[in-house]
Amino acid sequence: MKVISVFLPLLTVACVSAHGFVGTMTINGKPFSGNIPNGKKAPSVIRQISTSFPNKGANNPALTCGPNSSAGSLVADANPSDNVTFDWKGGDLGNWPHNTGPMLTYMASCGANATCDKFNITNAKWFKIQQIGRKANSAIWAQQDLMTGGKASAQIPPTLAAGNYLIRHEIIALHLATSLGGAEFYPSCAQLRVGGNQTGVPKASDLVSIPGAYKDADPGIFDPNVFNPSAKYVFPGPAIATLVNGTAVNGTVNGTAVNSTAGNGTATTSTMAGPCSGMMPAATQATHLNARRPHQASRIMRRMTFQGNVHY
Repeated sequence: MKVISVFLPLLTVACVSAHGFVGTMTINGKPFSGNIPNGKKAPSVIRQISTSFPNKGANNPALTCGPNSSAGSLVADANPSDNVTFDWKGGDLGNWPHNTGPMLTYMASCGANATCDKFNITNAKWFKIQQIGRKANSAIWAQQDLMTGGKASAQIPPTLAAGNYLIRHEIIALHLATSLGGAEFYPSCAQLRVGGNQTGVPKASDLVSIPGAYKDADPGIFDPNVFNPSAKYVFPGPAIATLVNGTAVNGTVNGTAVNSTAGNGTATTSTMAGPCSGMMPAATQATHLNARRPHQASRIMRRMTFQGNVHY
């Protein structure tokens, strides 16, 4: 009897098709849980999305805060200089499945008169506070650490004026970006109330609409040289807001310098993961997945079996 060789490609297909979303946001050590895409909605500061699948096209309305995002019912308190981490999960509830492309963080004021759970996100004017690409002197992207339990991180600008803000963290996956329109956008937004007595606000020239800040042909989105480690990467969108500090600085990923700009961007590592997307323990994974929808892997296996592609 021959070994069934279908399982490795099947595992790859299942992991990639899962894609992902922000499962937890943490502010100075205080965690705020999000909701599973299209799942039962519980109170949260993170806007819920309808699917964890990728968003394509720079003019896609889903680029604002994710596909069909709906406001959370809670608002998180934060202060200038607070550290915010984003724990990205795969759609299978394992670890994030991709390793190529930048991570960027934006904020937008919701105005003085209403908290961000009441704000119309299509009116948001965003300013960039952080961006992170490859690790310094390395071909490895900081995003790759998320595949092994790492968490993306950014700092709220130290001089940011008090008020109501959305914070938007975004991963742009570039593993298919050698073709025009191949980039995958994964944005996630959360609702903040920033305290303190600072007075800093972004300049009008720092503000952008999303969608509107990117074009499909931008060098950092359509990138035929993305797998060439010696090619310089050009971040898409606006420059870091002058409110933050437009001078390039080095963030860290697990203590290693990375190519980033302002905002003290980091990625931190928790437990190591298994192959592909860093799956949960089998029993835990089964509990979560059985509560959701039919296994993609099962559908694929049945189809492959019917086509006579499983060999004995």
